[in-house]
Amino acid sequence: MDRAQKEALVDELGQIFESSGVVVVSHYVGMTVAEMQDLRQRAREAGGAVRVAKNRLAKIALQGKPCESIGDLLEGMTVLTYSEDPVAAAKVAQEYSKENQKLVILGGSMGENALDAAGVEAVSKMPSREELISTIAGMLGAPASNIAGAIGAPASNIASILSTIEDKAA
Repeated sequence: MDRAQKEALVDELGQIFESSGVVVVSHYVGMTVAEMQDLRQRAREAGGAVRVAKNRLAKIALQGKPCESIGDLLEGMTVLTYSEDPVAAAKVAQEYSKENQKLVILGGSMGENALDAAGVEAVSKMPSREELISTIAGMLGAPASNIAGAIGAPASNIASILSTIEDKAA
């Protein structure tokens, strides 16, 4: 890898560190190519990505970034899982590490906040952006359905009373 390629890689990593909602740093010692491809596929499906980069270049890319403190985690064979959604990459990494013991989560960052392994696990348990939107939409629709039910209730009550009176008269 020549100097121009290294500079391009540092720029690319810098963009990842700046624009990602969450970056998870993990060790992947002993993972096969097929296992790594599976991890990449899962991250892609969740709207994230997986990147293996030289630790030295990643540390250079981290300089001056809000998540610069995760540079201490970049030791040994590390892989970065990242996504714009603040939860997606953490969920993918956490679920995959439970299935495959070779992926060991070291920590990560969420914006300016550095996360340890427990922090990444806590983030992975949060609802995703889509889940939050659907919950809010349901909450917004609930009052309207309650009002419709309340408006229709007196009519159904009167109908049942009339039905009861009719049954007694017969």
